[in-house]
Amino acid sequence: MAALLISRPTKLLFHWAIAVSLIACLPLQSHAHTAVRSGQGAPAVIAAAADLKFALEAVAQLYRQQRGRELRLVFGSSGVMATQIRNGAPYELYMSADESYVLTLHKDGYLEDAGTVYGLGRLALVSPVSSRLELDPRLEGLSRALSRGEIKRFAIANPEHAPYGVRAREALQASGSWSAIQSKLVFGENVSQALQFAIGGSADGGLVALSLLLSPTLKEKLRYSVVDASLHQPLVQRMALTTKAGESARDFYRFLSEPSARKVLESYGFEAPRRMRP
Repeated sequence: MAALLISRPTKLLFHWAIAVSLIACLPLQSHAHTAVRSGQGAPAVIAAAADLKFALEAVAQLYRQQRGRELRLVFGSSGVMATQIRNGAPYELYMSADESYVLTLHKDGYLEDAGTVYGLGRLALVSPVSSRLELDPRLEGLSRALSRGEIKRFAIANPEHAPYGVRAREALQASGSWSAIQSKLVFGENVSQALQFAIGGSADGGLVALSLLLSPTLKEKLRYSVVDASLHQPLVQRMALTTKAGESARDFYRFLSEPSARKVLESYGFEAPRRMRP
């Protein structure tokens, strides 16, 4: 597949088209760390998919207020984190953007059980504010722009290890745009980095996680359209405790299913499954 793969921070030499404060709120590498500083003892280490960046930080803040406990949040692509768990990473709770990673890790003995689905993610088409790209749920405007030669670079997460990259590829294939866009793709290490590329001036747009676009810092400053869910397989997002889980991680795992935490997740676009299935 012909594409431009950008994975090192030294290559992030963009002509930013939006305020520096806007970009500063996004992680520049495949992992970012956030601590909720309260409570006693070592903080529970939570491995979370990159699309949870803003939503989980908001949940963690609520958790600190209600429980007074500290957390360490680590964000990255689901596939990379699954590999890290296999290699002994000290993660206690794994929150994947694709439930298949959780189910496979459980089968192979790295997780306590199969966990539970915590939400359904949504894919969105986004473009810089200066772009003339037509945004619509069926990606028809993107197809027209490609036919006119107006798309030079287009960002998605790397499908090799990022679930949102897999679903972006499926949506592009279903819309008939895949052949024309392959040579123009810019791959982010994860969906958060793909968003940086899509809105930072190095690309004409991208397919990213809706949850990232709903951050209060971002949602009023971007152009985006939620992609028709029929264009790709569902983004069923599942979480499970690892075999290294301590009591703090178990408590946070339970907290994530409580109404107050569910309300925060839903405010960031994570649709609640009809029932939180095992």
